[in-house]
Amino acid sequence: MTRSTDTATTNSHDRRAEPVALDRLTVVPISHGRRTVGAYVMTPEGIRFQSAVDVTRIVVTALTAAALTGVTIAMAVAVRRPPAIRSVAMGPGGWISLKGMPVPPMRRAAPARPWWARVLRARRLVAER
Repeated sequence: MTRSTDTATTNSHDRRAEPVALDRLTVVPISHGRRTVGAYVMTPEGIRFQSAVDVTRIVVTALTAAALTGVTIAMAVAVRRPPAIRSVAMGPGGWISLKGMPVPPMRRAAPARPWWARVLRARRLVAER
């Protein structure tokens, strides 16, 4: 078996280990740095590249994504503002009844209204003074 020494196609990080020959099969492992990326499998039918699956990398990536999702959800729950009005009851004819409820405290300067609130002409459910 001959090795290619062409400098245009050989990377200094790519390493080819010694080929392993079995009955009618020859396997040449390929590494990039310290990580095995696959192997060339040579049979009488032809040559094919079989990529290696790095299970550890997949598991670490999945756990990292799950941890970031959990932290994001926890932060969203912790930052959530309490509602300005505690309980709302439906009055006769479908009107909202706030009878017997204290006036909710005024909030600081209201943030800019979102685009959907302007399109729908929505109004806040807070007492205006």
